[in-house]
Amino acid sequence: MNNIKVRLSIMMFLQFFIWGGWFVTLGTYLASTLEASGGQIAMAFSTQSWGAIIAPLIIGLIADKYFNAERILGVLHLLGAALMYMMFTAQDFSSFYPFVLGYMIAYMPTLALVNSVSFGQMRDPSKEFGKIRVWGTIGWIVAGLVISYVFSWDARQAIEGGMLRNTFALCAIASLLLGLFSFTLPATPPKGKGQATGIGQALGTDALSLLKSRNFAVFFIASVLICIPLAFYYQNANPFLTEIGVENATGKMTLGQVSEVLFMLALPVFLNKFGIKKTLILGMLAWVIRYVLFAYGNADEGIWLLLVGIALHGLCYDFFFVSGQIYTDAKAAPQNKSAAQGLITLATYGVGMLIGFWVAGQITDAYAVADGHIWENVWLFPAAFALVVLVLFTVLFKSEKVSVDD
Repeated sequence: MNNIKVRLSIMMFLQFFIWGGWFVTLGTYLASTLEASGGQIAMAFSTQSWGAIIAPLIIGLIADKYFNAERILGVLHLLGAALMYMMFTAQDFSSFYPFVLGYMIAYMPTLALVNSVSFGQMRDPSKEFGKIRVWGTIGWIVAGLVISYVFSWDARQAIEGGMLRNTFALCAIASLLLGLFSFTLPATPPKGKGQATGIGQALGTDALSLLKSRNFAVFFIASVLICIPLAFYYQNANPFLTEIGVENATGKMTLGQVSEVLFMLALPVFLNKFGIKKTLILGMLAWVIRYVLFAYGNADEGIWLLLVGIALHGLCYDFFFVSGQIYTDAKAAPQNKSAAQGLITLATYGVGMLIGFWVAGQITDAYAVADGHIWENVWLFPAAFALVVLVLFTVLFKSEKVSVDD
């Protein structure tokens, strides 16, 4: 691996170490340390959606036209370090929320920026990018393992003592390092300098013509709806595991990222052999199975149900969301491919997840009891919802063939 690839790998590692280091345990921290309600926790997680909605404006209208990507990346992570430190010092939800909102508005654009910096140094991104991007997944895994097995901040006694607060300090340091490191990355000048870029192009609405295709319209609606059960996992999985007494919950949840890598390798083979419809169906079916396993698993003899449910994350995510990105790219005209990806991102991580986090907060509050939650009922809701989406998609979506490179 040459010097540039090493630097890009370090960039990816830190980028996702930061996200995995605080976002996974956020629900647990808010409920235990700040004593936030389900609705307040939903508000905090929804900042990811607001960041995803605002991010295209920053990238499309600013980064692509005026400034080097690596410099904006550095500035945003330095700002993120300051906001993360303020999250660390916040003593109640009302003072915490403005900082998490500001942080996610700053962080979400960096997901596209690290890709831009990487692509700018590659001759053949289709062959080279995966080897760089995998270090991001490794960073997320390492963050979870460090929190659980090195510092034990997610142990029951540590949670009760407020030790989860330290995850924000850890990520503030990592964000500071990445902010400074970004200025040493290879120059990535704006590619859209001098070109007209409208809000429609930045948000992806220029690709709305794709919805004239019945199949794509069905896929688009299913993508938005399936984000509602997806939000339950992001928002509730860690609080659920810690509340029922699963030790080292954050570390165990890294099984999801390990499976993500493995299923990513299987995805091209499956797509080429069985087609896009069966691939998407399998991804949605995995959501149904996962939440049923969560509903009936426990921290004792039923722990294997929980571990299998966590390990299904790769199948859930890769076979629906990644294959969906491939399908979108195949359906879009050459001049609209970027806009089409922006439209799907806005619809899923923006609108879909925004609705999903709100619904998850309402359902979680509805089944709150004196000593915790009736988790069986909480998890059966997204299982049933995903099943309805699966059935409707199966009936309405016509089979298509989408080829990808192995």
